[in-house]
Amino acid sequence: MSEEIKKAMLNASVAPEEFDWEAFENDGAETGESKKEAMAQYEQTLNKVTENEVVEGVVTSINKREVVVNIGAKSEGVISAPEFRYNPDLKVGDKVEVLVENAEDRKGQLIISHKKARQLKSWDMVNAAYESGEIVKGYVKTRTKGGMIVDVFGIEAFLPGSQIDIKPIRDYDVFVDTTMDFKIVKINQEFKNVVVSHKALLEAEQEQKRSELISKLEKGQVLEGVVKNITNYGVFVDLGGVDGLIHITDLSWGRISHPEEVVALDQKINVVVLDFNEQQKRIALGLKQLSAHPWDALSADLKVGDTVKGKVVAVADYGAFVEIEPGVEGLVHVSEMSWSPRLHSAQEFLKVGDEVEAQILTLDREARKMSLGIKQLTTNPWESIREKYPVGSQHKATVRNITNFGVFAELEDGVEGLIHISDLSWNKIKHPAEMVQAGDVIDVVILDFDENSHKLSLGHKQLTPNPWDELEAKYPVGTVVDATVATVGDKNTTLTLADGTEVTAFNRELVKEDGKQALAGETLPVKIVDLRRSTRTVRVSHVRTYQEAKAAKENAEAETAKKAIKKVQSNVEKTTLGDISALAALKDKMEKGE
Repeated sequence: MSEEIKKAMLNASVAPEEFDWEAFENDGAETGESKKEAMAQYEQTLNKVTENEVVEGVVTSINKREVVVNIGAKSEGVISAPEFRYNPDLKVGDKVEVLVENAEDRKGQLIISHKKARQLKSWDMVNAAYESGEIVKGYVKTRTKGGMIVDVFGIEAFLPGSQIDIKPIRDYDVFVDTTMDFKIVKINQEFKNVVVSHKALLEAEQEQKRSELISKLEKGQVLEGVVKNITNYGVFVDLGGVDGLIHITDLSWGRISHPEEVVALDQKINVVVLDFNEQQKRIALGLKQLSAHPWDALSADLKVGDTVKGKVVAVADYGAFVEIEPGVEGLVHVSEMSWSPRLHSAQEFLKVGDEVEAQILTLDREARKMSLGIKQLTTNPWESIREKYPVGSQHKATVRNITNFGVFAELEDGVEGLIHISDLSWNKIKHPAEMVQAGDVIDVVILDFDENSHKLSLGHKQLTPNPWDELEAKYPVGTVVDATVATVGDKNTTLTLADGTEVTAFNRELVKEDGKQALAGETLPVKIVDLRRSTRTVRVSHVRTYQEAKAAKENAEAETAKKAIKKVQSNVEKTTLGDISALAALKDKMEKGE
């Protein structure tokens, strides 16, 4: 064998990329036959490449723009780098599958595609991963409405925003151009749609951690955690992949309005396990339990009757809670706030944040309860009520409350009395609000006492003359006056006298002499037929004015006729008696024969 052939064979035995083409060209120039033999032997070292076939190649070079892959052909294939974005760990020497699109184009270049090779096998791979629950890697390509588009095995899958992480995501852009692990959660075979989830992996991992942690938990165990979330009702603490809840009532021995007053986000804290439920995977934690209860540190010298200072931390209708030391509270019942007998709402006296002074009324250290009183620090005004406010004395009072039955008026702090609606005005009123409003200062007279019940009866109308005395004198029953019809009702009509006095009449009593009913606005004479002080009503009648006049006239005429008849009868009687005497004398004479 010639030296040229040996040299060609030597070159042919090496890898294509290491073949000495220059030597081959030079040697072949002298001996054409040896060149053909060497070429044939070289061809045998190359893989047979079939277009549209998926083959395996080796990465020989990587840069930002392209990846060079050797599949054992005459030339290497160049693939665009973005086709490998799903695999950021790709390195020289890695084996990859490619699709041969063209074994040799016009420039002699091998055209291959990794993306198309993946796509040919990707749907089978996706289905297999879905069936087995296998964790797959995916490249987050871009944002889309409601989530992200992820490249999985060369197929574009949808990642819903709610499935990115366990906690809500505010900025989706931070995930673009990243590679993450996913679980295929849904496949639509008809439309070739794939839905993936990263959250499912995190939840599974968290559930495993939770189960492991709960299996090791014990009540009273102290753990370290990080404040993960703060809500109105409590704090969620991360115990190392597992969350526990500190309810707001277990954050502090004292009252707080919001957990932020005690802890902050990302703060490391020690907590105690209060309770846990293995089935529901819930862990109840406490923070205040790590410190001594304030009642245990309360001064032993504190006793009933002592005066204490504190701040109002809560107010309800029935009373207010006063904190005298952090975590130590006492209740001031509404009845212990003022000497006033009227039932008040606690909000009328105190509000949250007020600094107050109070007296200890009861103290139960075992039950950790305390009742306080504010009114006890002032003198009870009812102890000398009769001396200060004797019956019949006149005073000024402030209207504090108005009810349907009367008005509560305050003479001084803690001393209130009731002005019954019947003692407000001599005239009849439907509601006290017709005369007074809350806050008005009015004159009152003391009517009566009830010291035991702390009740005081007041009057207002008694300070003015009773208009009914004047009315009875001015309009005695039987008086005829003119009245104007004001309003006509179904059965009764209201009329007004010249001085403004209102009177009433039954509709049947307002029928005129001509038989017609009196109408609103008409003025006609009426007769006072009834005046009742108890009901404050004056009743009148128009019918009686003309009926009684007519009756009087008829009576007068009847009396005149009666007298005339009597006179005639008297004359007739006298004539008849004379005649009878004459006839008797004549009869006597006839009997004697004269």
